[in-house]
Amino acid sequence: MKLLEPFDHPILGKLNSRIAMAAMTRGFCGPSHTATPQMSEYYALRARNKVGLILTEGTVIHETADGYNNVPHIQTDQQAESWKQVTEKVQAEGCRIFCQLWHCGRISHTDYTGGADPFSSTNRPAEGINRQNNKPFGVPKAMTEEDICAVQDQFVKASINAICAGFDGIQLHLGHGYLADQFFDARINDRKDAYGGSVVNRCRFALELTQKVADTVGVNKVMVRISPSREMNGLYDWPDLMEMIDHFIPSLKEIGIEMLDISCANADYYKTSGRVIKEVRPQWSETLIGGASLTADQAESELENGYLDMVTWGRYLIANPDLHHKFSAKLNLVEFDRDMLTQLT
Repeated sequence: MKLLEPFDHPILGKLNSRIAMAAMTRGFCGPSHTATPQMSEYYALRARNKVGLILTEGTVIHETADGYNNVPHIQTDQQAESWKQVTEKVQAEGCRIFCQLWHCGRISHTDYTGGADPFSSTNRPAEGINRQNNKPFGVPKAMTEEDICAVQDQFVKASINAICAGFDGIQLHLGHGYLADQFFDARINDRKDAYGGSVVNRCRFALELTQKVADTVGVNKVMVRISPSREMNGLYDWPDLMEMIDHFIPSLKEIGIEMLDISCANADYYKTSGRVIKEVRPQWSETLIGGASLTADQAESELENGYLDMVTWGRYLIANPDLHHKFSAKLNLVEFDRDMLTQLT
């Protein structure tokens, strides 16, 4: 089975398999938002069980970018140093590991940003209640061009810290309704400047950011994650979906990016990211990863048909650290239960 065999990746080298661990939000960091020995064993266990590539939990680039309880950061030297125990353990198992870099934007509250107003493309708050603190989402500050440059520089600094911590690369989280997605989405982005309005303008923040990070740490160490279609109280697509894809994907290639993760989080793969992947693939011959709770046979089909190069699992890998073995032996999987999120095992 192609999924389970070692994979010679053109950039990352020989991988244990084509199974990738999706980036997920966990809440088990140590003091000062540092990585812990428990986190290093959590990731190493998946690596030991033949996961080929691990994308870490969302890791906050700066204290003002946070929006969640007890999530790790990679802003300071202390935080970066704490991640070395994770990268060393994972790589000792022959697995590659990327740090997912995260800015929550308006999906936040001053409780998490040190009192600063959350940044966004807009000054309109997100609707609903923040489940992290059971309060309405904070009122964001629409970013000035100076703010935009400062946040992009924060991503650059976090990227440098991640590479210094031993990560094989970084993943820029540009999806799931967080900061970059707040620029992509015309229903949120109400700007009248060079970062709002047209498709080109709404893609500008993310593409500038990607260029700056690639120029700093090397284009072969950068993966981009987007979520043009996902589940958000019903099916959600980017406005101007195909026009966005037809601009954004070639622009990534012009930068030199060769690794792309098209995510749909907890949604029906075939109705969301799987549908987008079929549109993107003719424009993208480089590494493309994606998935959402696919069976082994479904994953194999996506690989054989050339839609994906690696397949991501999130909840399945929380419930089944030995997913590779269970797929190989055709064993039943342990079903994911939300109670599993209360511990890190």
